[in-house]
Amino acid sequence: MFVRGPAAGQMVMLIILLPFLHPLGGVLGAKTCVPKSSCSECIQSPGCAWCLAKGFLQAGEPSERRCDAKEALASRGCEKPYLPETEEPLLMKDKQLSATDNIIQLRPQQIDFHLRVGVPQTFKVSFKRAEGYPIDLYYLMDLSFSMGDDLDMIKKLSQDMVSTLRGFTKNLRIGFGSFVDKVALPYVSQRKRMRRDPSPHRGTSCQPAFSFQNLLNLTEDTAAFEKKVIGQKISANLDSPESGFDAIMQAAVCKDVIGWDNGTKILVYTSDDTFHMAGDGRLAGLSEPPDGHCHLSPSGLYDGTRFDYPSIGQLARVLTANNIQLIFAVTKNISAAYEELSKMIPQSVVGVLESDSSNVVELIIKAYKSLSSSVVLEHHGAPQGLQVAYQAHCRRQRQGPPGLRPWSQRAECKDIKINQQVDFEVQLNMSRCLEQTEFHLSVQGISEQLKVTVKMKCDCDCGPVEKESPSCSGHGVLHCGTCSCDPGFLGQACECQQSEDHISLDEKCRHGGSSQLCSGHGSCECGKCTCQHSFSGPFCECDDSNCAQSNQQLCGGNGKCVCGKCNCSANYGGHACDCSMLTDLCQTAGRPCSGRGDCLCNRCVCNGGFDGDHCSHIPNNCTKYEKCVMCISKLTEEGAGPCGVLCEGAELSRKKELQDAHCSFQSILYDVTLTPQGIVHLRYAEMPISIDKTLVIIGSAVSGIIFIGLLIILISRLLLELHFRREYQSFVKAQQQTNWKETQNPLFKGATTTVMNPLHMDDE
Repeated sequence: MFVRGPAAGQMVMLIILLPFLHPLGGVLGAKTCVPKSSCSECIQSPGCAWCLAKGFLQAGEPSERRCDAKEALASRGCEKPYLPETEEPLLMKDKQLSATDNIIQLRPQQIDFHLRVGVPQTFKVSFKRAEGYPIDLYYLMDLSFSMGDDLDMIKKLSQDMVSTLRGFTKNLRIGFGSFVDKVALPYVSQRKRMRRDPSPHRGTSCQPAFSFQNLLNLTEDTAAFEKKVIGQKISANLDSPESGFDAIMQAAVCKDVIGWDNGTKILVYTSDDTFHMAGDGRLAGLSEPPDGHCHLSPSGLYDGTRFDYPSIGQLARVLTANNIQLIFAVTKNISAAYEELSKMIPQSVVGVLESDSSNVVELIIKAYKSLSSSVVLEHHGAPQGLQVAYQAHCRRQRQGPPGLRPWSQRAECKDIKINQQVDFEVQLNMSRCLEQTEFHLSVQGISEQLKVTVKMKCDCDCGPVEKESPSCSGHGVLHCGTCSCDPGFLGQACECQQSEDHISLDEKCRHGGSSQLCSGHGSCECGKCTCQHSFSGPFCECDDSNCAQSNQQLCGGNGKCVCGKCNCSANYGGHACDCSMLTDLCQTAGRPCSGRGDCLCNRCVCNGGFDGDHCSHIPNNCTKYEKCVMCISKLTEEGAGPCGVLCEGAELSRKKELQDAHCSFQSILYDVTLTPQGIVHLRYAEMPISIDKTLVIIGSAVSGIIFIGLLIILISRLLLELHFRREYQSFVKAQQQTNWKETQNPLFKGATTTVMNPLHMDDE
């Protein structure tokens, strides 16, 4: 059973929340330009370009107007906006991946960048774990009294451990160290006899307690490892937790003493109990935290009585900095505690150890395979302001479309085999200008590094400086399109001589004693207001953008806004110039608006009872003139009075037939139309006499049923008659073909012998 840290669920949540929690999510690809007053500041603003053209600005426009998006500057007439070109990264060292004598697992090895703020650049990193890569394995064992049977088992299995590891690599170095606890109360007894022999039972002998002891430096001499393990004796302490953290810290930082090399570094930690952590040392009066340095004595001993126990964070940083992978081989009763610990230490796994360590060899092999199958790429030493993001391209793993893959602060691929290449996409982005800097990328547990050097593009290459430039009225220096005026001159083009002090000139730009210059909407140039944007007037008091709108346009697009009021163009009027004085849209073949409305602002305003663009439509005309038709029907039948009032002046026209009418009332069909001259024309006609369709339908249906029934009876009787005739003919034919022969039945032959009954002779 192995547990890797950090937990997979936490990493998934980190990937999901990263764009919202980290500046990386907002910086990558940002294109919104924030204008700046100088060219150097402008090109440091993401999405911005700078216009170098002379005379680009209008009178009174500030220098910030030269800084805008490239497309916006081009639309305003800037022919060639200045925007530093992005340079491709320069590969300084790019050796091929190799698994031969000169093993190379990470490519490239060195790369240089020229970055601009807010413009990300990407590059590819490849990794392939080589088969037979050198392994440095340091076996760190708990020698407290409860580990006695484990020590005996390790002595027996030391040869198996070495031979099994040599199956993975011929370049194997192995070392050995042990730990108990700090030699201080309340961890270790301070009685003289117990200091010499801390054994809790009479009849047994133990070696003195110690916090950590380096017993064998990393060596290729595997026989020395076996000899050193066999020569070890158990020790003892007072409490259950051990000083495993002290041992891990010293084994990691004493790299020169231990002899760590550039191969795969593995630290195997075996114990059957929990651990002391930072703060526990206060029980012995040890409050000073570990300083992260090596404190082994010449004999390789560390008693731990100067510093407190290390914290988990210290261990994680030290192990990561030294590329050491940690295997916790612990018994089942304490495995849960070490699983939680492993989640906080990168490149660490937990394996469940049998009570007597009999499965330690299998456990180490499985743990090594689990660690080596995971490839984690991360960076070290990147300065603030430089964001580094990753995308992993792991083979044989499901991935989304390239545009939807999330960027994260590190990249990880799992279940990777030996000699299987994986690729990573790395993106760099600067949020602010920095000095030239460098940092490193590396795979966890691998000493090889990729060196990345970053140079910044923070200054504009605007060409030579033009002194006493005509564009600056001969009184200033022109650089990057802007003037730096000589003393005594001011203005956008240094056109104003400063004959008065600033206070006197500024007073001429104040309106009615206002405290704001140019009403806050312009700049005071030589005692005169130069208005910004849409403001005008001697003191920029008029806002030429604050007028009525129509169709989401100022003054309806048919006039000009002058000091808050619309000056309409010819043929337009109204508060927002939205009323056309023309009448062309109201004209019809007859009268304007069909004579049933008025033309206002070139639109028909219809009278009641009429609608449509030209008032030519009568809504609900059938219902509207129904009373008129009712009156007409009475006039025809009963001789009633005129119907002019009810017909609202409509012209009546009687027709003999009216086939296209779409209105009807009782026995009258009628149709209502409006002529181009505005006259309502009502045509009507009597409905033609019609047959009662219901009776016709019922009669036809009954007749059809009767006819079909009779037809069926007739056909069935005819078929039956034909059948009878065929049967009769068959009978007659069979009778004619029958040949009767008269022969005697052999069963009824006459008797051949006659017997007389004497009793009846008289009767004869």
